[in-house]
Amino acid sequence: MGRGVIMSFTFLITLFLIGFVGSYISGMVGIGGSIIKYPMLLYIPPLVGLAAFSAHEVSGLNAIQVLFASISGVLAYRKGSYLNKDLIIYMGASVLVGGLFGSFFSNFMPEIGINAVYAILATIAVVMMFLPKSNDDGVTDLSEVTFNKPLASILALIVGVASGIVGAAGAFVLVPIMIVVLKIPTRMTIASSLAITFISSIGTAAGKIATGQVLLIPAIIMVIASIIGAPLGARVGKKMNTKYLQWILAALILASAVKIWFELFSL
Repeated sequence: MGRGVIMSFTFLITLFLIGFVGSYISGMVGIGGSIIKYPMLLYIPPLVGLAAFSAHEVSGLNAIQVLFASISGVLAYRKGSYLNKDLIIYMGASVLVGGLFGSFFSNFMPEIGINAVYAILATIAVVMMFLPKSNDDGVTDLSEVTFNKPLASILALIVGVASGIVGAAGAFVLVPIMIVVLKIPTRMTIASSLAITFISSIGTAAGKIATGQVLLIPAIIMVIASIIGAPLGARVGKKMNTKYLQWILAALILASAVKIWFELFSL
């Protein structure tokens, strides 16, 4: 989409709705939302007769939107002991460092290799969501939740490297790791993963802005939608049965995995 195109009211409303829906789901299930909004931003505008964004513009908008959606979701979860500070510090620092390394090494990888990494990540995440879970009985005292800190740091570092390669925040993989491997209760996982996503998205957003991949007016619209949608989704997430939240997350990850594998086999 050329920068000189005058943005109609219809175009701005469409952007707002895409941002709102993606952010709402993001706040509800604890992911940054790029897994949802990337295809929406890429395909919906031209489907309704509006100007299309380029892939670079979509990734730039996603980076900004994820940054604000995640922090808005965190603020909605700040009460109720849902945020585990140790989890956020250990995994957040590791995924940030890993993401920086992954972003650097991605310059030396062919496109098919990057897509393959994304597909493998998504497939692992889907499988993990269907494995037996524990420590999610709904009555566990959240202040007493413990986890293996070295393991959490190592796994977050690995996910960070892979996520840096494909340009995602990595929450769609970190969430099942936290639930299945680290045995963190679902609602604490959702709240803490939003904080971790915020940390990991800071560098991505800064890089997109520095390289001129962010369109100002669409970015502002997406940010407003994020600030409204993510907290509303988080409120619903706090009240929903955790089994439903896990199924919604699994469905989103599965859809992404199928899409990427289909594109790989279509090459």
